[in-house]
Amino acid sequence: MWLFKRKGPSGFSFSNTAEDVTHDIDGTGLTAIVTGASSGIGSETARVLAMRGVHVVMGVRNMAAGKDVQETIIKANSSAKVDAMELDLSSMASVRKFASEFKSLDLPLNILINNAGVMACPFMLSHDNIEMQFATNHLGHFLLTDLLSETMKSTASKSSIEGRIVNVSSEVHRLAYKEGIRFDKINDRSEYNQLWAYGQSKLANILHANELTRRFKEGGVQITANSLHPGIIMTNILRHHNIIGGLSFILGKPAVKNVQQGASTTCYAALHPNVKGVSGEYFMDNNISAPSSQAQDTNLAKKLWDFTMNLIRT
Repeated sequence: MWLFKRKGPSGFSFSNTAEDVTHDIDGTGLTAIVTGASSGIGSETARVLAMRGVHVVMGVRNMAAGKDVQETIIKANSSAKVDAMELDLSSMASVRKFASEFKSLDLPLNILINNAGVMACPFMLSHDNIEMQFATNHLGHFLLTDLLSETMKSTASKSSIEGRIVNVSSEVHRLAYKEGIRFDKINDRSEYNQLWAYGQSKLANILHANELTRRFKEGGVQITANSLHPGIIMTNILRHHNIIGGLSFILGKPAVKNVQQGASTTCYAALHPNVKGVSGEYFMDNNISAPSSQAQDTNLAKKLWDFTMNLIRT
């Protein structure tokens, strides 16, 4: 359909792939962490960044699957620099272990892509007794970002190359609970709704990026933080819910992206020169878009920051 091919101000559209939006970009000398890189848009993001010369460290829960992706990327591109490290974002201990091991490698860190996630799963608690979607999609990534922020600041300062943090959110952030973030009911099983809880965690991703932006600008730090909606994509994130079937039925098959298209906005935000200096924005289809009013609430972002800091300190 012509609508999906219409280009935005960036020169790209819904239909472009990750290879399209990174064409002729040389990422040699850059290092990126991509969470959830053992499948779906995470593995495609890792593949394309590695193709562009970026040293990619994949944070994966399933190490066997991660190693398979690593081997596949290197088999297709013998010069690719790709590592796989164990990371379970639903466990703060695992996040701390991953960050510690990454620091021990003494690598720079230019790009952090917070991509991993679970979607619309039945009510369950994480290793740290936090509702699973909030724990995995927001809390784990918040902690990871916090633990690696000094490494990113140091890299940006020494290299004079802007650091970039990319949070993979979703348009489902518009379907969060009425109050946005249920600070006093995060673990309330009696009022738990699979989709609204997912929306809450995705709203948190945007608020996190926005508050990071405010703090980086206030501190004069050369790191940007943005969030994005990758599109409706058939990946195994939907293993707990058949939401894609309903959406594709309502919107039509052309509204569903393939994995190559689904990874494009992430790669665009992470690597494209058009995004240099751009921070606190929400991207969709490789262009800046407008999130919900709740996602733009600075007071809600600050409250979420304080709430999350308390959780990671306990």
